[in-house]
Amino acid sequence: MANSQELISFEPATGKELWRGAHGNVDAVVAQSRRAWPKWAALPLSNRIELMRRFVNEVRKDQDAFAELIAREAGKPLWEARTEVEAVMAKVDISVSAYAERTGQRKLDSALQGTAALRHKPHGVMAVLGPYNFPAHLPNGHMVPALIAGNTVILKPSEKTPAVGEKLVELMNRAGIPEGVVQLLIGGPDEGKALVAHQDVDGVLFTGSAQVGIAINRKLANEPGKIVALEMGGNNPIVVWDTPKITDAAALIIQSAFTTAGQRCTAARRLIVKSSMYDEVIAETKKLADRIIVGGPFDDPAPFMGPVIDNYTADQLTESFVYLLSHGGKAIKHMRRQQDDLPFLTPAIIDTTAMADRPDVELFGPLLQVIKVDDFDEAIAEANNTRFGLSASLVGGDPQQYNRFWANVRAGIVNWNRPTNGASSAAPFGGIGLSGNHRPAAFYAADYCAYPVTSTEVEQPRASVGVGFK
Repeated sequence: MANSQELISFEPATGKELWRGAHGNVDAVVAQSRRAWPKWAALPLSNRIELMRRFVNEVRKDQDAFAELIAREAGKPLWEARTEVEAVMAKVDISVSAYAERTGQRKLDSALQGTAALRHKPHGVMAVLGPYNFPAHLPNGHMVPALIAGNTVILKPSEKTPAVGEKLVELMNRAGIPEGVVQLLIGGPDEGKALVAHQDVDGVLFTGSAQVGIAINRKLANEPGKIVALEMGGNNPIVVWDTPKITDAAALIIQSAFTTAGQRCTAARRLIVKSSMYDEVIAETKKLADRIIVGGPFDDPAPFMGPVIDNYTADQLTESFVYLLSHGGKAIKHMRRQQDDLPFLTPAIIDTTAMADRPDVELFGPLLQVIKVDDFDEAIAEANNTRFGLSASLVGGDPQQYNRFWANVRAGIVNWNRPTNGASSAAPFGGIGLSGNHRPAAFYAADYCAYPVTSTEVEQPRASVGVGFK
């Protein structure tokens, strides 16, 4: 019997144990981070950047093994795990440019008033809470900008992907980033809550579900001094309008809905389609969905979709499909469990047009709801029929319609004839509503990793008193 203070990670594709480790001590980890911070913050920026570049070299040395670990622990196809490792390496150069652009220094000289200067300071100890769907790339997207800015970082990876988190921190330490500067905290929800609430943590950088993000926000509501960046989910719409390119439209729908087995915060959850195009678009989309290979990370031929993260998640998704079905949904493509004891699901498509009350939740997996509409205003209204606001795509339509869509749809990522997912790290990444708290990540992560300090400076005291003195 495993010790209750031990965390065990299993491979979704095989059910085998992959990793086990003891839960960390939150107080000890935070204390070490706090001790390491002054020295790290005082290092010249160029030194911190140099260490981050060495980190890229360490990742490159272990590139294949790292990709294999991600594939095994997250269940994603090896080709996709490889693109994740590439993104981890690319993040450093992007973050260096972002830091220079978003947190630049400025001097404004004025002969009598001395010098006015703008510089930026790090916050201190940053807690990074990572998700399981991109267990390296997404935490790394908070960690790299935070470290460049001069913060120390504590990574608490998802309890479902601790091995990848451990590897990420190990590669940073191996590159020469001191052990107190970047640390791993293994644990579950209890450790996460303790870390968020810890008085010596200066910032919380979170990627995950809206439910957990809201709990963090509530917990820290009376602590305005802590920087909190929440990157949460989406109930994202993809709207298909007039276009002769039905095959391309279907490919964009499939990429948006089913890449990473639908386990992306930017995945399309709702396909909103013009009534007159419905039959053609749905037929083509179903035909392509029927061709999707679902399989293990290392299968040959390579699968497009791996399993979802675990059996519990697979059960929840199949239950959600049945719920939609029994409340007015019409199955276009059934969700099937390929094996009772492993979380492999076939991609599902269900028409929910007739549902009186469509649940506005993020169903995090390969489940696409279809809604038929008659006119473009109705399409925009339906796209906005959610409390989330992460990504939205329009496929087809003309430039005027795209302008209307862009202006009126509520989302932080708005695309035309492109998937809802696959956002660039060289752009800001985030949404509104339940999708975030107006602190976009990726290129804009620099904004929440340092705060601006304005100074007016004169080399000798110089002042005179004015009106109202005897």
